[in-house]
Amino acid sequence: MQKEPVSRDSTRVIYGAPQAESALTTNKVLRSTYMLLSMTLLFSAAMAGVSMALQVPYFGPIVTLVGYFGLLFLTSKFRNSAAGLVCVFALTGFMGLTLGPLLSAYLTSVPKGGDLVMTALGATGMIFLALSVFAIKTQKDFSFMGNFLMVGMFGLLAVILIGLFVDLSAFQMAISAGVVLLMAAMILYETSAIIHGGETNYIMATVGLFVALYNIFINLLMLLGIGGDE
Repeated sequence: MQKEPVSRDSTRVIYGAPQAESALTTNKVLRSTYMLLSMTLLFSAAMAGVSMALQVPYFGPIVTLVGYFGLLFLTSKFRNSAAGLVCVFALTGFMGLTLGPLLSAYLTSVPKGGDLVMTALGATGMIFLALSVFAIKTQKDFSFMGNFLMVGMFGLLAVILIGLFVDLSAFQMAISAGVVLLMAAMILYETSAIIHGGETNYIMATVGLFVALYNIFINLLMLLGIGGDE
């Protein structure tokens, strides 16, 4: 019995199925990440507002670092369960609380502090939008920056720890500029990882992007304040 030849269209469907499924998975992770990121940003902003309204004092570097890394560990541990969502909101809410005292200081003690805050906020949004669109449209793989980012993060942590014992105010502008560049690279890296299947967990992708945005905003605010001699 003679077999019927397989048409080109059938072959295209058969071999195109894995790629199509992979694209659907990637798009789902990307949508879920941006949705969760939007919610956590709003929640963090709300917690910063609560912190300002209640005049919550600055927690100090030790409490801030312990709280951040502790909640980050829990988020990573439960990233594949519903508890991971609770942890990511706890983490971003805590970061919002720690942001409140800084915003209060700018709004009450710095001339035109409100303008500086809004400028830093707008610039942060523009940076995120531009880098995200670039990574998505070009489909460029930025996985090569992984080692650079790891070294940079350890370097940043070292600077924070040194700052506990040594006055680094003279180098604050250079440090803040370096952090902004490092976090911009992280946005490209995280977005690329989602697009190319290197990051399939939208909770951890959200955390990476949130931390990048948080640090860009704070350090842009510092740069604007230093530039204005405040």
